[in-house]
Amino acid sequence: MAAQRLCFCFCFFLPLLVLLPSSSLQLSPKLNFSDLKALIAIKNSLTPIYNTRHSFFSTWDYTSPDPCSSFSGVTCSLLQPASLRVTILSLGDSPGLAGSLPAAISGLTELTQLILSPGIVTGSIPPEIGKLTKLRVISLPSNRFTGRIPATFSSLNSLHTLDLSHNQLTGSVPPGLTKLPELKVLILAFNSVSGELPSISSQLLHLDLKNNFLAGQLPPSLPSLPSSLRYLSLSNNRMWGPLSGLAPLTELTFLDLGMNQFSGPVPDPLFFIPTLSSLFLQRNNLSGGIPPTAQGTLISTSPSYGQGSIVDLSHNFLTGELSTVLNGVESLFLNNNRLTGTVPEEYFRSVSSGSTKTLYLQHNYFTGFPRVNGLPDTASLCLSYNCMVPPLWGVMTCPASSGGPMSRPTAQCSMFKNGSSKG
Repeated sequence: MAAQRLCFCFCFFLPLLVLLPSSSLQLSPKLNFSDLKALIAIKNSLTPIYNTRHSFFSTWDYTSPDPCSSFSGVTCSLLQPASLRVTILSLGDSPGLAGSLPAAISGLTELTQLILSPGIVTGSIPPEIGKLTKLRVISLPSNRFTGRIPATFSSLNSLHTLDLSHNQLTGSVPPGLTKLPELKVLILAFNSVSGELPSISSQLLHLDLKNNFLAGQLPPSLPSLPSSLRYLSLSNNRMWGPLSGLAPLTELTFLDLGMNQFSGPVPDPLFFIPTLSSLFLQRNNLSGGIPPTAQGTLISTSPSYGQGSIVDLSHNFLTGELSTVLNGVESLFLNNNRLTGTVPEEYFRSVSSGSTKTLYLQHNYFTGFPRVNGLPDTASLCLSYNCMVPPLWGVMTCPASSGGPMSRPTAQCSMFKNGSSKG
């Protein structure tokens, strides 16, 4: 009798179990409560610049059963059997957000990427972000953050990329920041960061600190500048001293130290890095000459300048004759120096063939040039204000800033030969 009753109950309820939706049989994972609180605080602190019906936060509906699938910019991972955690947070779209970042963002303890679109977010960067030890990417560019770079970022041992460029940050670079073991990309350009360049033990690939108020000298040698660097920009700061510490950076593809107060010679190895296609050292106090080519006694390898390459050594105090080591550079700026002698014919051949499109040699002390029948319409060549009478094709494409007469006064050229000219 008991067996019959059991059979009756099982047979009666089996069709009902089949008809029930699977979600009622197995509990779906929910977003972690601390993550949900953090998202609520973020939405309350930020607002779209243009708050339209379809603006960024329009999908952030807290009655949604699954914020991980419906919230714009939120990516989750199932890290516990019944709990989803936010791992990537990408805030804002064009034209960006206003407001400020709340300290409650520290509740997203599993966050690996924090990305904020360009906008007008103000206030300081919450130091509580330094508690998010799993962060690999922090990208907060082109907003209006003020204050210092949080020192707590120095504890983010998993951090790979930090981009705080185009803000209004002040103070110095936290010394621990450039010692993080995983840091590869550090971009602090276009702020008001001051102090000296800290010692770098991270194996950085990309370091961009241009347009700040950094002072002091470059580190004299490794390991202060890692040999792993591919991209280095320190332009438009207040740095000074020699460039000797750059010699070991044999993997560079881009180097920009323009508009500082660096002095002394340009290290010869910089002219012969095979991967280097962009070299900007303009508007410094650099002296010395341009090294000989690979056939000389100093260098055993040849540079590989080509399409898209740029070398700007203008507005310095470089002296001596121009070797052919920079021949083939697509855009070459050697103007406003103290270079002498005859311009090598190889440069004009490169201009004639179209491999060199811009060659600025004005405001030097050159005394001669090879004869050239004609130049491509796309070429920009300037030979004005040297110790010679330039041909017409050597001044027609000069920039407006070259100004003045076509040739230097004879007295200046004589004084320079005697070593007394101030340029």
